[in-house]
Amino acid sequence: MPDLFTPLIAGDLSLANRIIMAPLTRTRAGDDGVPTEVMAEHYAQRASLGLIISEGTFPTPAGKGFVGQPGLVTVEQLAGWRRATDAVHAEGGLIVAQVMHAGRASHSDISGFPVEGPSALAIDGETRTATGKVAYPVPHALELDELPGIVQAFVTGSQNAIDAGFDGVELHAANGYLLHEFLGATSNVRTDAYGGSPENRIRLIVEVAEAVVAKIGSGKVGIRISPERNIQSLIEDDPADVEAVYGALMDALAPLDLAFVSILHPDPAGALVQGLRARFGGPFFVNTGFAEATTRDDAVSLMAEDLADAVVVGRAAIANPDLARRWKEDLAQNALVPETIYAEGALGYTDYPAHGEVPVTTAP
Repeated sequence: MPDLFTPLIAGDLSLANRIIMAPLTRTRAGDDGVPTEVMAEHYAQRASLGLIISEGTFPTPAGKGFVGQPGLVTVEQLAGWRRATDAVHAEGGLIVAQVMHAGRASHSDISGFPVEGPSALAIDGETRTATGKVAYPVPHALELDELPGIVQAFVTGSQNAIDAGFDGVELHAANGYLLHEFLGATSNVRTDAYGGSPENRIRLIVEVAEAVVAKIGSGKVGIRISPERNIQSLIEDDPADVEAVYGALMDALAPLDLAFVSILHPDPAGALVQGLRARFGGPFFVNTGFAEATTRDDAVSLMAEDLADAVVVGRAAIANPDLARRWKEDLAQNALVPETIYAEGALGYTDYPAHGEVPVTTAP
């Protein structure tokens, strides 16, 4: 039985261990979406993990969802990412770009463009712009003739990621962003070929996956999903509908021979998660830690019970740049400082020490 420290082949990716760094929004990019030097240092520090999934990156300006989010659009953004990918590779690591269109989970004050979604339904709540919190707007419901442009944005963003030195991409179809919004019955009330039935609601994701695979190769493409996450007014509380939609999605993706599926779900042993894993049939990464952080014991158990092919970890990877070593040798861990997750610069970002190093105090 493989454990956390057994190598894994996932498509074109050869992982030295099965600890995956989760995609973690940290808002350290400039206003222009250009990755900074401190971002390159941050990712390079964590290169001993089996695979790094980058923070969500927008493939088109209209898809930007956060102030301080990096992009995969301009020459300058790609050059910034090249510094980061080169730094990770210099340390022997692997990194893939999470390609993310925020959909209705944004604001024109953030992106500079009208907010897009499958239907004209707003998220109940507020988002943070550069000048403060504002209510989520009612999105523009994408027209049929606009959907090919969405597909092309993912294709171009994915090719740009490869050009910037990433080892692959993860298509973001989770956590209430655009691709996930098409899956959800509470965010997608379309009556055309992209709404209603499970087959229709998965259509755009499948078209994106097929087109990206055709462009960069299946072995470089993964996808992230979060069934029953119930976030950003996207509620999936009908078990039969969830099973039908996500089962149909796995059935449609399985023939594409993707590198991996990464699932965020609190019940990895349940019938839903393990049923989806069986239907996909390829490397299946599991992330249980959202409400609660994934611990070393959690990760070890997931592998020992054969519930995952690899374990995706967020908070422990933030606080411990050498997490793979610490977990392998069962060493003490740094405590996460939540107040600095979205701070600026090095604070709470690159100043967590490796085991045995003297902590660096970074001034706020």
